[in-house]
Amino acid sequence: MARILVTGMSGAGKSTLLEELARRGKLTVDTDYDGWELPGALWDEPRMNELLARHDDVVVSGTVENQGRFYDRFDHVVLLSAPVEILIERVANRTNNPYGRSVAQQLQIRRHVLEVEPILRRGATLELDGRLPVGELADAIEALRGAGL
Repeated sequence: MARILVTGMSGAGKSTLLEELARRGKLTVDTDYDGWELPGALWDEPRMNELLARHDDVVVSGTVENQGRFYDRFDHVVLLSAPVEILIERVANRTNNPYGRSVAQQLQIRRHVLEVEPILRRGATLELDGRLPVGELADAIEALRGAGL
């Protein structure tokens, strides 16, 4: 059992990975949905505190400015990454989230890859290549869950 955070840029495959883990019966929370993220790209801290206090076996995904405040509550922080052109192609074509379709949003993603991703990389305990098949990524996360700390 383990608490795992999957983080990364828009289009890296976080939501797809969580969908696969949920399909496998794992407890997952995609913070892009259901009001987890407050204005200003921040997690609802009391809500996240409650989630982590109640569950010692959960996979959470998201990329927000205050996520580092919770790193000590996760057993693993996994950075899901992919080349920027792959990210742009994915966000331009996805149907589950409108973010990334505009040129301005795509420029923002490019900036985030240069400015934010290195910060995420420093805080990560593991980096996975988001170009891998989702089944392989889910297997890697399940292996972390089995390893606990």
